[in-house]
Amino acid sequence: MTLHTVTADREERCDQLLSRLCPGLTRSGAQRLLEQGAVTLAGEPVKKNRRAALGEVYTVALPEAAPIAAISQDIPLDVVYEDEDVIVVNKPVGMVVHPAAGHPDGTLVNALLHHCGNSLSGINGQLRPGIVHRIDRDTSGLIIAAKNDASHLALARQLEDHSLYREYHAVAVGGFREDSGTVDAPIARHPVDRKRMAIDRAKGKSALTHWEVLERYSGYTYLKCRLETGRTHQIRVHLAAMGHPLLGDTVYGRKKPVPGLAGQCLHAKKLSFLHPRTEERLTVECPLPEWFEAVLKKLKKQ
Repeated sequence: MTLHTVTADREERCDQLLSRLCPGLTRSGAQRLLEQGAVTLAGEPVKKNRRAALGEVYTVALPEAAPIAAISQDIPLDVVYEDEDVIVVNKPVGMVVHPAAGHPDGTLVNALLHHCGNSLSGINGQLRPGIVHRIDRDTSGLIIAAKNDASHLALARQLEDHSLYREYHAVAVGGFREDSGTVDAPIARHPVDRKRMAIDRAKGKSALTHWEVLERYSGYTYLKCRLETGRTHQIRVHLAAMGHPLLGDTVYGRKKPVPGLAGQCLHAKKLSFLHPRTEERLTVECPLPEWFEAVLKKLKKQ
């Protein structure tokens, strides 16, 4: 059991407060903890229907996650760059980044454990060794992992100060009148569907996405997107909020799958960061996958 302290930064229901500020805790999970007396205020259990007041400090007894063994598996990796401190991999569509309920193995972490052995940072625990940032299962492209704790901390700082450059290429539904722009809209967990994210200007965390038109097609647009922040599903949520969901995104766009597509047309194409040891800027790129190129070729013909 881990004790987690939460300070109320606004007036709202306690279950909402806890689900917003406790990492990985859903609203239903927060309600269960309140019912179990695992949330206290000044040493006293908090009632389930309590509204938090600004500045109140709550102590939450978070249960330990059920152990899922992250085992080493001989899964082929497309390694784009590697040295003694970092490894950058081109992840295929369909691969989950780390083990979790429903995906105990076959993940990028399982493959990294086989490829790197014990040389992965331990900061994120045994289920996410080396993982500094994530990309969605159905998004392809570059992801960086740290081989030691010092590298992990250095890269995490670059994520926080936005000096780690992340460029994605995407195909969005519909046409754009402008050639470029920025979406500045905070993102939070969807209030009803906890597997989705949503724009939430009251409770969301700051999220900025810069986009630029690369090519225009009939009914679709090929974009370059740059993340300034890295919220869950950020590009997908921002573009959908503009009325331009990603082609193939059945969560935020059209529910009917696109024939021939296993995921959304979103590819992490370029990464640029200061090397943790040398502090020199390192830039890596990977080509679009064949299925993505096939989509663009088909759109050009249309």
